[in-house]
Amino acid sequence: MAQGTGVVVVGAGLAGLCAARLLADAGVEVTVVEARDRVGGRTERGHTAGGTPIELGGQWVGPTQNRMYELIDELGLETFPTYNTGEIVIRLGGRQMRVASHRGATPRLGPFTLADLAQGLARFDRLASRVDLEAPWQGPDALDLDGETFESWIRRNLRTPLGREYFRVATEAVFSTQSSDLSMLHALFYARSGSGLETLLSTDRGAQQDRVVGGTWLISERLAAGLGDRVRLGVPVRRIEHGEDTGVVVRTTAGDGGDGEAFTARRVIVTLPPTLAGRIDYAPALPSWRDQLTQRLPAGSVIKVYAVYDEPFWRADGLNGQAASDEGPVKVVFDNSPPDGDPGILVGFMEGADGRAFARRSHSERMDATVACFARYFGTKALHPVEYIERDWMAEPHSRGCYGAHFTPGVWTGFGQALRAPIGPIHWAGAECAPVWNGYMEGAVRSGEQAAREVLALL
Repeated sequence: MAQGTGVVVVGAGLAGLCAARLLADAGVEVTVVEARDRVGGRTERGHTAGGTPIELGGQWVGPTQNRMYELIDELGLETFPTYNTGEIVIRLGGRQMRVASHRGATPRLGPFTLADLAQGLARFDRLASRVDLEAPWQGPDALDLDGETFESWIRRNLRTPLGREYFRVATEAVFSTQSSDLSMLHALFYARSGSGLETLLSTDRGAQQDRVVGGTWLISERLAAGLGDRVRLGVPVRRIEHGEDTGVVVRTTAGDGGDGEAFTARRVIVTLPPTLAGRIDYAPALPSWRDQLTQRLPAGSVIKVYAVYDEPFWRADGLNGQAASDEGPVKVVFDNSPPDGDPGILVGFMEGADGRAFARRSHSERMDATVACFARYFGTKALHPVEYIERDWMAEPHSRGCYGAHFTPGVWTGFGQALRAPIGPIHWAGAECAPVWNGYMEGAVRSGEQAAREVLALL
């Protein structure tokens, strides 16, 4: 039985819920349909065995993510700083060192490596400053930059092995993929979108600065609570029928695999990751340039791993629980303990090629590899966690990867104009559609609200 509504929003992540909230506040009849049995998208509720909340998905906010901080405040939530007192463990080229945690601290590397790294970062920042965030494909050197991988640029512009490894590890940490998979133009766009590469990698005054008390999933849960029965869970969309004058019919799949409900609307906002948006059946079929775009935007490969301890023992050793290494499979680590430090929790990431390789291994093999990496960075006490928790985002059927989509060579210049452009009554939103803080929760919120404003202007 069809249900008439003004707008249907596909996806109950941050983009979809924020779009629906703005539309509902404007008096528009709106329905949100979500395939999962929960809201939150790529943020997800988790708990230790003792009940301490942990985020299985996206979790950090930082400076210049103004809309996220506003939203957190609007919903009556609070933030607290990521633990950052003490030294960071840096492991490069088989050498391990401890570095002060304040932003700008430099590892004790040789003078040639430091000079090489400094000139490489300066070149990268100069190129990034020239990228047009609204239309990256329009820059004077866009074709050349989009025609090469980030890896080819690294090899050509960095002279030392450790200088090259810095950029490669940074690529895995930010994109959860390899530098050989990524367009150089996209690396530049993404860095500028997030206020610079150093900001994306930093804790103090960076993208990992703050966490939400109780967990970031609370944002989506409170948004959904405000929307009430407008949010429908467990209804995956299989087909969108559309026409410029006839509006849309959004058809879903029932729990038994048969036809589910159908929702009629004047317009639809699709907030799914691009690769999943491309798997919906559209009638009539989408223009080739839009379909070709979604074929070329793969999701990153990442497994998020946790080890829980009775206490954050690394703090007594003068460490802040953060580590960065060129040796995997867990190359990036943070202290993810609650505000009171009880229990002690380390979170790490198997990213890119490491994530893909360990997705094929057993749960126990991933646990053993994780605690071995933690012990390498923080000592033998890390070998004996009281609990191990993991979330393989590649295996999550309604995400198929994280943190977001990355643009392979040629995509921005060949198909970038199709990323946000509506197709008749179909509008697109999500973290990947955001010019500012692309790929982050901030970008998702901004994108969802922008799509809602565009729809309001047309209704």
